[in-house]
Amino acid sequence: MKTVFVTVGTTRFDELIESVTSYEATQVLKFRGYERLVLQVGKGSLLPDADSCAHLSVEAFRFKDSIAEDMKQADLVISHAGAGSCLEALGAGKPLLVVVNDKLMDNHQLELARQLHMDHHLLYCTCSTLIETLKNMDLSVLQPFPPGQPKNFANFLDKALGVK
Repeated sequence: MKTVFVTVGTTRFDELIESVTSYEATQVLKFRGYERLVLQVGKGSLLPDADSCAHLSVEAFRFKDSIAEDMKQADLVISHAGAGSCLEALGAGKPLLVVVNDKLMDNHQLELARQLHMDHHLLYCTCSTLIETLKNMDLSVLQPFPPGQPKNFANFLDKALGVK
């Protein structure tokens, strides 16, 4: 069963959960061949029911000791732009669509997502452009992130955030 895994990490990002479970978003996902939506909702106020999306089967949870198995089973990961979540998805070798929370002040997430996108490792959008991005995304352009090189990721973060 073709699966989308959505993660907000340890944060609260209800707007992402609302956007990805909207009628139009689930319709687009179904059209693209996805049948299952697994949601890690973190501290958010939303915890969608199994029958909350007409087009897809839904599983939702707040936290687990590890989301590695959820990522492994996913055909697409949709994530907030936290560095830990991005690194975990890229390390799992999964196509990654990052949704930047544009409501955050001093938003380093945008710089991180933009740099990883420029290096062809992920696609990114905001909640307001999620549906259009899902409609038009071409996952074949994505390139694997070099595995097991934490120093490279640290250098990459420095570059993305303008530290060096």
